[in-house]
Amino acid sequence: MTATRYSVNCSILLTDLPLAERPAAAKAAGFDGVEFWWPFATSTPAQDEVDAFVRTITDAGVQLTGLNFNAGNMPGGDRGLVSWPARSGEFRDNLDVVTRIGEATGCTGFNALYGNRVEDSTPAAQDDLAAENLALAARAVARIGGTVLVEPVSGTPAYPLKTSADAIAAIDRAGEENIGLLFDVFHLSVNGDDVDAARAAYADRIAHVQIADAPGRDQPGTGDLPIARWVEDLAAGGYDGWIGLEYKPATEQSAADPFAWLPRARRSASN
Repeated sequence: MTATRYSVNCSILLTDLPLAERPAAAKAAGFDGVEFWWPFATSTPAQDEVDAFVRTITDAGVQLTGLNFNAGNMPGGDRGLVSWPARSGEFRDNLDVVTRIGEATGCTGFNALYGNRVEDSTPAAQDDLAAENLALAARAVARIGGTVLVEPVSGTPAYPLKTSADAIAAIDRAGEENIGLLFDVFHLSVNGDDVDAARAAYADRIAHVQIADAPGRDQPGTGDLPIARWVEDLAAGGYDGWIGLEYKPATEQSAADPFAWLPRARRSASN
């Protein structure tokens, strides 16, 4: 069986460091992969900003395993532009720069957060727009062998994709082959989805995995979720991609050593 490959989400972990220093810190901690939410203030950052970001990855000697499309103001409650009529143009403007970053780094997984329901549109109209935008994104990244990821999310009532089945329905409406399910066991569990049943039902649709324990969204072992078993079951079911560590240290002990749960010998993708 292929060894499990873990990547550090540098947008939620190692936040005591400037963003530009986090890939190197992940490497120093023993990891070979990193992933990011959209790291820029706009959909179309200046080329020198893009080049500087790419250098943080390449200079650290890590693989960029995942990158979000611009999702808006995440701290302010935004959860994506894909289905948001007023900001659809920003999403479409984002496609080329995301693809160029993927081409420069070898990244092929791109998370397109669906977007919250908005008062000045209808769910049906938003879903139609999302299908168009997801298809456009899939065609954009197809030229570099990329896959668009669609993710159920918890904690935001206005976000309509709560379960794996919700995400699969959105993927199927878009109708492109290179769109897959982002299987985040924390969000699915918090939303009440049956993680075991979803894994079995959609094993061939899972394109990326992220983990955090619940309650608390801290490192595995701090909550009640059987994460180790789920990771083993995913591998047994054929998943051989990266496992993104997307958790938030909730205690001083966890902040001091956010990777304590994972022996160093298991952190490198080559082990």
